[in-house]
Amino acid sequence: MSLDTAVMFSRASDEWSTPQALFDALDAEFGFAVDAAATRDNTKCAGYFGTGGLAEDALTADWRRALDAVDDGTGRRSFWLNCPYSRCREFIGKVAEEARNNRHTVVCLIPARTDTRMWHDNIWDDVRHCPRPGVEVRFIRGRLKFGDSKNSAPFPSAVVVFKPVR
Repeated sequence: MSLDTAVMFSRASDEWSTPQALFDALDAEFGFAVDAAATRDNTKCAGYFGTGGLAEDALTADWRRALDAVDDGTGRRSFWLNCPYSRCREFIGKVAEEARNNRHTVVCLIPARTDTRMWHDNIWDDVRHCPRPGVEVRFIRGRLKFGDSKNSAPFPSAVVVFKPVR
C-alpha cells in the first residue's frame, strides 16, 4: 500500500470546513464568540477574522478588541480556530501567544502532526513529556470528513485547547 503524499500535504486549498457536529459539541463546552480564521460563507461564529470580518488577518489582529466588539452579554469569550493548514505553524504560534499574554481560551482543530517543530514549540513539552502549561490535547478517533466531502481527510486530527495560565 502506498501513501499519496501529494494529497496528504497538499496546499491546493486551505478551506477545510469544520464538521458541524464537532463544532457544536465544542461550542457547547467553550462558548465561542470569534472564529479566528474564516470567510463570510464558512464562519461558525457571529464574529470572525477574515475578509469582511472583524479583521482581515488573525495574525495581526487585536484579539481582545475583537472579543469586545462581539460581546453580547452572554459570556461567550472563547475563540474557535480551524486554521489554514498551510499556515498552521504561524497560527498556532499566535494562539499560544494570545493564551499566554492576553488570557484568551482558544480551541483549535489541527492535523495531529506530533513530529513537527510547531507541535513541540507550542503544544508538547518534550522535557516533561506532557502538554505545555495551559494546553490540553484531544485526539480524534479516525479521520474527519470536512464540509460536504465524501472522503475522510488524509491525515489524523486533534483538538488542542489553549487556556490562560494563571
